[in-house]
Amino acid sequence: MRKLFAQGYQGSRYAFGYPACPDLEEQTKIAQLLGPERIGVELGETFQWHPEQSTSAVIVHHPEARYFVIR
Repeated sequence: MRKLFAQGYQGSRYAFGYPACPDLEEQTKIAQLLGPERIGVELGETFQWHPEQSTSAVIVHHPEARYFVIR
């Protein structure tokens, strides 16, 4: 668990609505790019995915990817 919170793994997963990417409206760009309606998923007027529990994220596998950088 300590490694998980210390991000002792390579890469990061960024999802809209979380501190690293707080603006949910940005999900419209993912919807335009991927066309989620093809698989029965849609973006609601509050920028939440439907059906419930659907999610989107940007995965970065670079070893230096971090959620926050404090200097």
